[in-house]
Amino acid sequence: MSSNKQAYWKANLRLVAGCLVVWFVVSYLFGILLVDVLNTIQIGGYKLGFWFAQQGSIYVFVGLIFFYASRMNKLDRKHDVHED
Repeated sequence: MSSNKQAYWKANLRLVAGCLVVWFVVSYLFGILLVDVLNTIQIGGYKLGFWFAQQGSIYVFVGLIFFYASRMNKLDRKHDVHED
């Protein structure tokens, strides 16, 4: 049983780390550091860097919430720690 708990925890940490990497890239890199480079691309009349800084990061964050919840539900079922 201990190895199952360790596998569950390792998978959980891997999922959280992946979500944090996406969060960092979208909010910090796309929204702050790479904004000038992304502003050379326009979508719908708006500069892409501006869009990420103002709205895109929010959409990605909401998407991350649903992604995390979905993946955790699958992970819980896989390791038999789900709620009924």
